Amino acid sequence: MGDFLVVRNSVLAGALACMMAGQPALTQAQQDAPQQQQQIPDGPKPQIPDAPKPQGIPVGPVTPGAGTTPDLNGDNSAPAEAGAVPNRLPDSAAQKQEDGPPPDLPATGQGPDQFTLRVQTNFVEVPFTVKDSKQKLVPGLTWRDVRVYENNLRQQLAVFTVDPFPLSVALVIDQSMTFDNMAKVNNSLAALQGAFTPYDEVSVFTYNNGPKLQTDFTGAQSARLTAVLERSKTPGREPLYYDTTGPLGQNININGGADSHTDPNTNATHGTSVLGIQNVPRDVHTLNDAILAAATALSKTKTGRRRIIYVISDGREYGSTAKFSQVVKYLNTNKIAVYGTLVGDSTLPVVGFLDRIHLPLQMRDNILPSYAKATGGNFDGEFRQRGIETSFAKIAEEVRTQYTVGYYTHEPFIDGKYRSLEVKVLRPNLTVIAKAGYWPTAGESRPTGIVSVK
Repeated sequence: MGDFLVVRNSVLAGALACMMAGQPALTQAQQDAPQQQQQIPDGPKPQIPDAPKPQGIPVGPVTPGAGTTPDLNGDNSAPAEAGAVPNRLPDSAAQKQEDGPPPDLPATGQGPDQFTLRVQTNFVEVPFTVKDSKQKLVPGLTWRDVRVYENNLRQQLAVFTVDPFPLSVALVIDQSMTFDNMAKVNNSLAALQGAFTPYDEVSVFTYNNGPKLQTDFTGAQSARLTAVLERSKTPGREPLYYDTTGPLGQNININGGADSHTDPNTNATHGTSVLGIQNVPRDVHTLNDAILAAATALSKTKTGRRRIIYVISDGREYGSTAKFSQVVKYLNTNKIAVYGTLVGDSTLPVVGFLDRIHLPLQMRDNILPSYAKATGGNFDGEFRQRGIETSFAKIAEEVRTQYTVGYYTHEPFIDGKYRSLEVKVLRPNLTVIAKAGYWPTAGESRPTGIVSVK
């Protein structure tokens, strides 16, 4: 045991001696190092290359749940198997296929040019207005919100625009109204020109027992139109009163007694019905003829303009040569819409309701709503002068803020058959105002490649 302790102490002593012997040598080497560096001559320092830059690092903020490397389509969503939430909803291929390719979306202010310079074979133009439940105009719709059906078949949209078109307006003023209603219209005509822009053109027609052209199309802000509107003011008619009880309403008997007979020249019962009830003569209101005359003038205006007939009337119609169905066909064939300001008793709630239902064998006391519905137009009923003045701007705003779509129909234009139209908007509680259909004409069918220039 003693020998083992002696050997162990000897080994430890030797190791300690070696460590103490090597320490001065290390210290001496450290002291000699600065001297060796001072002996190195000055010269160019060696260039140390930069470390390689990192590659593939995404630039910008990283969406939570998104990967770091975008795919070939530019989507940096994490793969589905990784369990991450994608940064956008997947597009429905079925929905895209159903909608088809997007239509031409003209730049702002160039919408009318698309319909003027790119009209080709079998092109159909459909303007329409969208209102909410409070009868206010609805902006902001896109082509994906609109569906157009011709003869119950959905059509592929070719053009969609919200740009306003310049207006060609044929103004029709009723001079067969009673003196009180005519006075309201006369006093409100001064506000009519303010509803239009200098780019619009206006012609003026008046009618009483027949239509009369007061001026051909002229600038909406011209002094000529101001003078014509002033000249179109008339006092109107007195209400018709037919007396069957006065002296002139009595019969004159000749010879008296059993041989007496009634003088036919003074017979007060002349024109009675089979039951002997007196037939009261009716006033003549040639509204159909006036609208047809205005439509004939509008059909000759240049393309690329919105064709409008603006009627200021009480809506009564009797004694016209043209029939309502014939005039409507001519309007829809030539892309003309009827708007109007309705005055008189037809604007009252109860009377207006009775006018719209149209009792059989009775005169149409208000035919203006029927024209507006058939052509995609609208009307505003006002009883007071102030309301008549504001209706001009209201109707003009509605016309100017219409949406317009166009498509190429697959039906031949030369057959002349009526085609029903229906415009739907894929949003709830909205009302779409558009024409119910149209009649094609051979003039609309042009060989592909031929353009229509203003």
